Amino acid sequence: MAGEKSPRAFSMEELPGHLIGEVLSSGRLAAGDLARLEGTCRALRPLAEQAASRLCAARMACSVIGPAARGELLARCGGSWKKVLRFLQSVEQSFDTVHTSSGNMQVATGRYHTLLVHDSSVYSCGSSLCGVLGHGPDTTQCVAFSRVSFPSLARVVNISAFHNHAAFVTESGEVFTCGDNSSACCGHGDVGRTIFRPTQILALKGISCKQVATGLSFTVILTRKGLVYTCGSNTHGQLGHGDTTDRAAPKIVELFKGPSPVVQVAAGASYTFAVTDDGTVYSFGSCTNFCLGHGDQHNELLPRAIQSFKRRNILVVRVSAGDEHAVALDALGYVYTWGRGYCGALGHGDENDKTSPELIAGLKGQVAVQVCARKRKTFVLTDEGSVFAFGWMGFGSLGFPDRGSSDKVMQPRVLDSLSGHYVSQISTGLYHTVAVTNKGIVFGFGDNERAQLGQEFIRGCLRPTEIMFDKSSIEDIAIAAPSG
Repeated sequence: MAGEKSPRAFSMEELPGHLIGEVLSSGRLAAGDLARLEGTCRALRPLAEQAASRLCAARMACSVIGPAARGELLARCGGSWKKVLRFLQSVEQSFDTVHTSSGNMQVATGRYHTLLVHDSSVYSCGSSLCGVLGHGPDTTQCVAFSRVSFPSLARVVNISAFHNHAAFVTESGEVFTCGDNSSACCGHGDVGRTIFRPTQILALKGISCKQVATGLSFTVILTRKGLVYTCGSNTHGQLGHGDTTDRAAPKIVELFKGPSPVVQVAAGASYTFAVTDDGTVYSFGSCTNFCLGHGDQHNELLPRAIQSFKRRNILVVRVSAGDEHAVALDALGYVYTWGRGYCGALGHGDENDKTSPELIAGLKGQVAVQVCARKRKTFVLTDEGSVFAFGWMGFGSLGFPDRGSSDKVMQPRVLDSLSGHYVSQISTGLYHTVAVTNKGIVFGFGDNERAQLGQEFIRGCLRPTEIMFDKSSIEDIAIAAPSG
């Protein structure tokens, strides 16, 4: 009404401290948000640090470790709870979509192809061998990222790619698969029919899922309740059911019905990992390459806890399954490897095999947030956005332009060619690697013979090269080669 005074604007620091603390501790802010907030007003610094401490304590990865370990983690993060929070949030996103200034993104690299999620839409490029790109039977190759069709309401939040099939999880918890289904790895109850477009697994209807992991001819599915389902080839017991019988549709792994829910799964060529919320790593399947981490070469038909971690009271938060080796990240940001040491892929300065997990001494000074293993190479992402790589250069897929395409990097080495960027996620395939920065820039390096780097006119990149695309009209710029 006329004559009434307009409400007075006031600054945030005028609010009561306890109220500011409640707002900052609501769980909706990332570590970067708290850092930017305190940068606007020095008086808010103690409240932002206190809020970060509360947010850390509320996270499972922090609550399961003891006071001494929490103190060590805080010290490794420079005494800043905001950096501890950044570490925890980065770990949570390492096998999921990451938050970038360009939107939520995730990248997954397969044998000769790449999948990319951007704001819940999926794009793919490279070779569509066996329909793995999801564009239908008439597409054999896409030389640039092309949008994959899903039902109109499907918003994809998690993806996985391996050799010849792919899997996707939607925001509503549904699971879709496409690609080679000769081993029934797509989970649709039949064998031999190629799935050319993402198709929902009806056997999981009504079961809300959150993560998928694709191995060589099998699939692992994690539900939001922490249960695990598997399907596909089971020659080595990689499905975890106590036998070697293939499964044409997802079947629950009975052992994980216990009190500790699974928080992450990973699939190698013919073996599987599952990490529970108490920091235990279970492995099962083929142990030909010592990848199960039990100190022997015996296959495991049922999930078995890796005792080497438990004996040393090491709580694992994430694990990655390579073709012939494995890498794990613990709750303090330390990195461990085991399996075949070909080409220095274990990062210990030699090519010796390790039958059980061993700490990488060269990375003790780093706080790692993501680990990634594939064909005789390993990547480690730190909380400062740096990338360390080691192992086989594999057609340039390690990203060191001063090394030959078949050289070996025996110890962890920082990827200087990406030092000007804060890398939020990285994924490596057979001979190529793709990284996403916190600004949503996508870099690729390695082999591009089949356009798996989304580049049309080059055969490969020794140096990380930006993959240019227009996100607003990305589906219009793909070039697909017709079959036949």
